[in-house]
Amino acid sequence: ESKHRGCGGDLKTRSTELRSVVTGSPLMALLPASTTGKKSIVLSSETRKELAKQAKVIKEERRAQIDEKHKYLVSRLADGIGLSEQQVEEAIISDDKFHLIEQFFAPSGLKKLLFFYQDVLQKKSNASLRSDGSTDSLLQKKLFITMGSTENFTGTCAFFLRTSHEVITASNVSQEVNFGIFDCTNGNILQGLEFFLSQIMMPALKSQQNWGAVKEGLKNSQIQDFLYSVDKFVGTLSSSRQNIEDKIQLTKVDIDIYVSNLQNPSDYITAG
Repeated sequence: ESKHRGCGGDLKTRSTELRSVVTGSPLMALLPASTTGKKSIVLSSETRKELAKQAKVIKEERRAQIDEKHKYLVSRLADGIGLSEQQVEEAIISDDKFHLIEQFFAPSGLKKLLFFYQDVLQKKSNASLRSDGSTDSLLQKKLFITMGSTENFTGTCAFFLRTSHEVITASNVSQEVNFGIFDCTNGNILQGLEFFLSQIMMPALKSQQNWGAVKEGLKNSQIQDFLYSVDKFVGTLSSSRQNIEDKIQLTKVDIDIYVSNLQNPSDYITAG
């Protein structure tokens, strides 16, 4: 009977392990709830093989879904970030937020699709998982899908924006989807925003002749007021950034030379 219960426990654990891979849950979900202490936990080779097999199946299923509209996104990302299309595709199908791409393509779907490319902590391939969730890790560049609200932004943001509520297809993706890059290397967000607006958006807006229902394009007073406001905002942004960069820097001072001759309370009062 005890053997029967043990077998059932193993099956339950294995089910939890496989379900964790499918849902993209953290690796800690693979460990038994009773695990305590700080010693390293090494998964069995059989479990590792099973997890790798399941992960491979999921990736191949996603790879089979890749069509021309996905390839359009992959191509733009590769050109903008400086990776190969193979690297971008592999990052996308390995991402636990892969489903957001389909939500972006759907009619009346997500209005934006964000990708961060920046240094993240990656577990070393031979690192063992500890019971407290810590591992030996190192910083490594990674491209990943994000909602933009949970991860700190320290590198490059590549974004896709929809221009209508229409379903995105292979034939209309290049017309319905806009692409852009927002570079904030080393976390310099204000500098990145200033560069994006002044060097990319403003030249593009000032060269645009078609403003939809607004007639006369750049000659229209409302368009001129809008461009003036954007220009003024860029100037204010630049001033704010410079003020922050020129903020007061406090330096460490060796006070020993000031207090070495203080011997009694009256010396301290005089010094004060």
